Amino acid sequence: MMRLFVAISLPDQVRWQLRLLCGGLPTTKWVPPENFHITLRFLGELDGRDLDYVDAALAGIRAPTFTLRLAEVGHFASGGRVKTVWAGVAKEPALTHLHDKVESAVVRAGLPPEGQNYRPHVTLAHPKDPPPHKLQQYLAMHNLFRSESFEVTHFTLFSSHIGSETPIYHAERSYDLSSNLVRYAAQR
Repeated sequence: MMRLFVAISLPDQVRWQLRLLCGGLPTTKWVPPENFHITLRFLGELDGRDLDYVDAALAGIRAPTFTLRLAEVGHFASGGRVKTVWAGVAKEPALTHLHDKVESAVVRAGLPPEGQNYRPHVTLAHPKDPPPHKLQQYLAMHNLFRSESFEVTHFTLFSSHIGSETPIYHAERSYDLSSNLVRYAAQR
């Protein structure tokens, strides 16, 4: 069994820009820059046969390359507690299109539908009860964050291995997007 997810890797220069956001919030576990990514779909634990089905379905996806930019910093909360601090993704129809294709592919491969709205982001940190005023200061200081634009040319199937401190992600397979496909097709 392997714990898997499908994601977009970030170029080194964008990771470096994100790394500059990592600090200044007490009681927070920051994600290491090598783990920054934009999740398209969390798959969970899969055995070899299910992995083969998912791999074949993902390999069949045809979508154009596109450009992304990260924009703003925010947080997710649950039960009144902040669980995740993130960098958002500027609206890009091609990203939603790719997410929908990945979702359809993994459902065709036999996985249940994800069943929640897609909110693309890069997880920066997992705070543990940060003082509310410190969280507000952090968000106010970084809410105008904008990364440089970057080209998305592929997406990747990652495995996640729980280490002693942080998970270790390993790229199992990458799937190329096509620069030959018409970009406006992503807006259909």
